[in-house]
Amino acid sequence: MALIGKNKLAVMLVLALFLAGCASAPITGRSQFLLISEEAAIKASEPAYFEMLKKPAEEGKIDNDARLKARVEAISGRLIAQAIKLRPETANWKWSIHIIDEPETVNAWAMAGGRMALYTGLVEKIGPTDDELAQVLGHEIAHALAKHTAEKMSVALASDLAVTAVAVSQDNSGLALAGASLAAALAVKLPNSRTAESEADRIGIELAARAGYDPRAAVSLWKKMKSVSGGKAPPELLSTHPAPQTRIESLRDLAPEMLPYYQEPGERPVYRFKPEAEQLGSWARRLSRVIG
Repeated sequence: MALIGKNKLAVMLVLALFLAGCASAPITGRSQFLLISEEAAIKASEPAYFEMLKKPAEEGKIDNDARLKARVEAISGRLIAQAIKLRPETANWKWSIHIIDEPETVNAWAMAGGRMALYTGLVEKIGPTDDELAQVLGHEIAHALAKHTAEKMSVALASDLAVTAVAVSQDNSGLALAGASLAAALAVKLPNSRTAESEADRIGIELAARAGYDPRAAVSLWKKMKSVSGGKAPPELLSTHPAPQTRIESLRDLAPEMLPYYQEPGERPVYRFKPEAEQLGSWARRLSRVIG
């Protein structure tokens, strides 16, 4: 009876967890699992962002190339203006982007609330045109727009709670914890991550087109990415990203749909970045002292 009671409690806990977290993603309307609100994710992202920048800042690896910084901000400004059109409330976000000087790192990322970073390795190894760089930055901005930070935080929390629930129903909680963690990573986290990546591709290519950047550059960008990787990639089933060729084919299919946005006449609006010390208070002032 005691074991049955524990099993019942575990099942009830997991069911309550998933029912409580049901939500719809902005823009796409996809069913999204959110235990963490976007507001909470934004609040948590502020200190996390500056902690992540602290070490490269102390090593003198932040925003060293003024021309690259200006180029990235010019492209990002046009993309963010379109992001605000899609989600007007994001006009109040504390948008920012820093360039991290790591020549071997081909990466960029965005956190909840519009805090972003781009690594110099992406520019040096890929050699992107402005149209291609807009695809990278649009993709990262799309992650922020689609609440992917909150979603990933929620999955992490849910995995921990689900593991606890399973452990309650077992005699050997240590063994259950290890097994459930692996199961949660493969059955929950990885599929959701792949979905989020594809969603960010879809939103990002539209943002770039609306901002006046050629959507066909998404295909040429990923061809370059594939070339840099030497064509090597982990099996798609076990990857948090779509395989390069799958991604190229999907973006190639999307490009004609996006061309009318790109071909619209007229000037595109530009978001003007605010001084971080003004908008982010003590965290930014602390970082700005390190950067100098």
